[in-house]
Amino acid sequence: MVPEELRYTEQHEWVARTGDDTVRVGITDYAQGQLGDVVFVQLPEVGRKVTAGDSLGEVESTKSVSDIYAPLSGEVVAVNEAVVTAPETINEAPYGDGWLVEVRLDDPASVQGLLDAAGYRDKIGEV
Repeated sequence: MVPEELRYTEQHEWVARTGDDTVRVGITDYAQGQLGDVVFVQLPEVGRKVTAGDSLGEVESTKSVSDIYAPLSGEVVAVNEAVVTAPETINEAPYGDGWLVEVRLDDPASVQGLLDAAGYRDKIGEV
């Protein structure tokens, strides 16, 4: 499942616009499926500056620990505390209640540089 309205990264994060200069970030359904059961999530503090490509947290599953990468540069303005207390939400609703952080972008136009749904489907081999 690859929602058309979202943008994607090569590292399997999704990005949804929440305002003119803000986005919500999560990991894709494909990524959570590869991880297996998510048992722990570490997220950054609100106010942290992030740079595209840098680690902004971790997701630990029964199989491995994986970094979550900042898809774009900006400042973390919200953290989904619900996934910290109930990490399985990422498996259950990766595009819904399983979101991770919201970021105020340094450059709102940078969203256009991410993969669209067709590009992400090609990456993961989904038709």
